[in-house]
Amino acid sequence: MRCLVTGATGYIGGRLVPRLLAEDHTVRCLARKAGRLRDVPWSADVEITEGDLSRPETLPAAFDGIEVAYYLVHSLGRADFEALDRAAATNFATAARAAGVRRIVYLGGPEPPADDRPSAHLRSRAEVARILLASGVPTAVLRAAIIIGSGSASFEMLRHLTERLPAMVTPRWVRNRIQPIAVRDVLHYLAGCAALPAEVNRAFDIAGPEVLTFGDMMQRYAAVAGLRRRIIVPVRPLTPSLSSYWVGLITPVPNAIARPLVESLIHEAVAHEHDIAAFVPDPAGGLTGFDRAVRLALTKVRDAQVETRWSTASGPDASAEPLPSDPKWSGGSVYTDLRERAVAAPPAALWQVIEGVGGEHGWYSFPLAWTVRGWLDRLIGGVGLRRGRRHPHRLYVGEALDFWRVEEIVPGELLRLRAEMRLPGRAWLEMRAVPAGDGHSRYLQRAVFLPRGLAGHAYWAAVAPFHAVVFGGMARNIARGAEQM
Repeated sequence: MRCLVTGATGYIGGRLVPRLLAEDHTVRCLARKAGRLRDVPWSADVEITEGDLSRPETLPAAFDGIEVAYYLVHSLGRADFEALDRAAATNFATAARAAGVRRIVYLGGPEPPADDRPSAHLRSRAEVARILLASGVPTAVLRAAIIIGSGSASFEMLRHLTERLPAMVTPRWVRNRIQPIAVRDVLHYLAGCAALPAEVNRAFDIAGPEVLTFGDMMQRYAAVAGLRRRIIVPVRPLTPSLSSYWVGLITPVPNAIARPLVESLIHEAVAHEHDIAAFVPDPAGGLTGFDRAVRLALTKVRDAQVETRWSTASGPDASAEPLPSDPKWSGGSVYTDLRERAVAAPPAALWQVIEGVGGEHGWYSFPLAWTVRGWLDRLIGGVGLRRGRRHPHRLYVGEALDFWRVEEIVPGELLRLRAEMRLPGRAWLEMRAVPAGDGHSRYLQRAVFLPRGLAGHAYWAAVAPFHAVVFGGMARNIARGAEQM
């Protein structure tokens, strides 16, 4: 089928596109600026059309020849987001009807109880659903609560609150029941809705297999992430408005986004039906449990961030990997120290120095600091520097190197080491030799630290002042060593 995806630069849209491509659909993406999709791994496999849902005159070309149109946009983060979303949905519906689109698919939010005063966020989501259902084009509205996956704003709030606060005073809504769903299952239903019968024009609840409270999710997240059980004390005075400022202070999620999301948490969000399964069968193996969804998000995104690459895979777990279009505040905390030096020597000479690191050769800077770090590691039960290296000039993947492990090596180009010293987190050190022409080269060095809990953030803050001496000196001396060969 010929599918149009709006919101392809967003969290869900950017992950739905490769799923649709894997199922042999032809995909067109509507974006205000095509350049925002330049670096995503699937950009060469789709048609990108520039247009703006707030400007109806830009839409006919995007909808021309389209059979299924996905509405995956919202204006959350703007003070007037309700009015903007209302206008965008109306323009989308009008353009879809005029172009003869056969199906609209919309991912919305949970339906709050009728006797509650819904938050502005849920009220707007419900209004968009009504507009699309009344468009004259058969529409499927999927109503999801919290989506578990790295990059989801709600998940990022959960992640950072849990990781950064071993003890917290919380609003009472942490006891409200929620039925979260893994992003891989959301994408399964979205893609499946492309083939719904023409007579289907309704909303469906989609949810994972477990009903939890927000407090339960924080405790379960902590267990999966290897953190101690969190101390959570719910209190009455923290209103949604006050708690949204608290979330904005503790997490990197912008307050303009955090506030409407937090206000939505005053409503319980439990699925009332599972009718979607009659049209789109559940994923093979069943719906993804909360713990597994968290584990996928943590493992996939952390490995990808360390390697600074984006997978082109289209399998069910690829949705957990990061995209260049994800917001900067998504993906968890990653601390980096980057160093670069021009080297007046060929890459081969530079690589010889890089591969000689550790053991008797040392670490090329501030020997006392490395020695003290090794002693401290042994005092707390770590391996210290005593392992050395097996060969004075050659390294191999998997071998020990002092208190590091060789994780990846591309001869002449790349050495990546994974830390095995005792740390409140995970750490890597990467060194590269890059040709620069005229017999010269560039040395690239990157240290990456993924903190675990508040102790991890405190550790990085404590050692960061010494990085200029340790890592800066290391880069200078490696470059100098290559030039003197």
